[in-house]
Amino acid sequence: QGHVVESGGGSVQAGGALRLSCAASGLSVSRYCMAWFRQAPGKEREVVARLDTLGTTIYEDSVKGRFTISQDNAKNTLYLQMNSLKLEDTAMYYCAAGWSCHYSDLNYWGQGTQVTVSS
Repeated sequence: QGHVVESGGGSVQAGGALRLSCAASGLSVSRYCMAWFRQAPGKEREVVARLDTLGTTIYEDSVKGRFTISQDNAKNTLYLQMNSLKLEDTAMYYCAAGWSCHYSDLNYWGQGTQVTVSS
């Protein structure tokens, strides 16, 4: 049974940076679609970035140019480098993995890591 565990969240001032990590076990990040989602209070969960098995990356429009998704196959870990953070980036961030990048196929979810951006 696969598991993913997020880490790296925290509090940061606007304009700062954080790097989130998602450590996978029981599944290989190189063979799965890997994605980062976020959910702010009162809002729906939204995809932030995803990385498919072909290495194709897709970003939500508001994070393009600021966030970078990547993975280290040797460490079996997914990352999200977040730069130039904005107040609106405040949310719980979740890592997800699945056989495909279709939402319904993302079967493995972490518990989330909180990112809080303050002015």
